[in-house]
Amino acid sequence: MWQRIRALIVKELLALLRDAASRAVLIGPPLLQLMVFGYAATFDLNHIPYAVYDEDGGHAARQLLARFDGSGEFRRVGTLHAQRELRSWIDQRRALLVLHIGPDFSRRLLRGQEAQLQVIIDGRDSNTAAIVQGDVNGVLQGFDDAWAQAHGWPASPARLRLRAWFNPDLLSRWFIVPGIVALLMLVITLLVTGLSVARERELGTFDQLLVTPLRPFEILLGKALPGVLIGGLEGVFTAFVAVRWFGVPFTGSVAALGVGMLLFLLAAVGVGLMISSIAQTQQQGLLGVFLFMVPAVILSGFATPIANMPRIVQWLTLANPMRYFLVINRSVFLEGAGMHQLLPQYLPLAGIAVLSMLAAGWRFGRRMAD
Repeated sequence: MWQRIRALIVKELLALLRDAASRAVLIGPPLLQLMVFGYAATFDLNHIPYAVYDEDGGHAARQLLARFDGSGEFRRVGTLHAQRELRSWIDQRRALLVLHIGPDFSRRLLRGQEAQLQVIIDGRDSNTAAIVQGDVNGVLQGFDDAWAQAHGWPASPARLRLRAWFNPDLLSRWFIVPGIVALLMLVITLLVTGLSVARERELGTFDQLLVTPLRPFEILLGKALPGVLIGGLEGVFTAFVAVRWFGVPFTGSVAALGVGMLLFLLAAVGVGLMISSIAQTQQQGLLGVFLFMVPAVILSGFATPIANMPRIVQWLTLANPMRYFLVINRSVFLEGAGMHQLLPQYLPLAGIAVLSMLAAGWRFGRRMAD
C-alpha cells in the first residue's frame, strides 16, 4: 500500500515539475508574495492621524496636546477652526480622530472641577477604532495623573467622552461582513471564469468551439456572462444575509451598490479569463486564481489598513479592484453613500474593468489563433 502511495506522490510531483508554467508559479510568485505580505500584512497602528479643534487654548489644553504630539503614536494633520469642519475631516478620511477641547477646559481644571474632552473616532473600521480608543485612553490617563500630582488632587480631573461615527458600538461584524460580500464575489467569479477555458482544453472540447459559427468575441462573451451572473447572485445573496442575519445596517443606495457590483464583476471576470487563457490545465488555473486572489485580499484593506502599508505597497493597491469595491461596499452599508459620493471609486474601478476585459479579449484571441 505504501509503495503505491509513494509512486502516486512521485507521479504527481513529476507531472507538476515537468511543466514550465507550473514551475514558474511554484518558485517565483511565492517569493514575491512573501516580500509583499511581510510588509503589508500588519496590525500595528503607528502615527495615528488626528485633528484638533481647540476652543480653549489655555495652559491645560496646551499640555494635553503636547502629550499627544510627543507620544510617538499620534500625528497631528490639521487644526480646525469651526465646529462644521469636524464632519468633513472624518467623512473624507483626512483624520482618524478629532480632539474637541471645549472653551472652559483649562478654567474648570484650574478650579478643581471636572473637564470634558470629546474624541470623535472614525468607527468604520471597528478594530482600528478600538486600538485608537485604547491609545487615547493611555495618553489621557498620563495627563490626568500628572495634573493631579502637580496640583495635589486625589483623583484625575479630566473626563473623556468618546463617540464613534458610523459604528457607535464598534461591532466588528459591521466592518467584516460587508468585506466578506466582496471576498465571496471575487472567489466565485474567479473560479467560474478562471477554469472555463482551461477545462475545455483539458477535456479536448475547446477545439470543437473553433469549428462552430461562433466568433471569438461571442465565445469570450459566452464565457464571461456566466461569471457575471453567478458572481452577481452571490453578491446579492450575501448582502441580504448581511442585513437580515447579521444585522449590518444598510443605509445607502441600492443602485450605488449595484453599479459597484457590476464594475467589480467585470474586472474580476477579465482577470479570470486572462488566467484561464494562460492556463493549459485546470490545476494551473487553480494556481493562477490563488496567486491573484491572496494578494488581492491582503492588499485591499479587508483586514489591515492600507494607510499602514509602506508607500510602495500602497501604490500597488491602486491596481487592485477589490480595494475600490470594499470602499463602495462599506460606504453604502455604513455611511449611507450614494452614487455621487462614490464617483471617485467608480472611475478607477471602471478603468480596471475595461483594461482587464480588453486584455482578456486580446489574450483569448491569441489563444484561439494558436
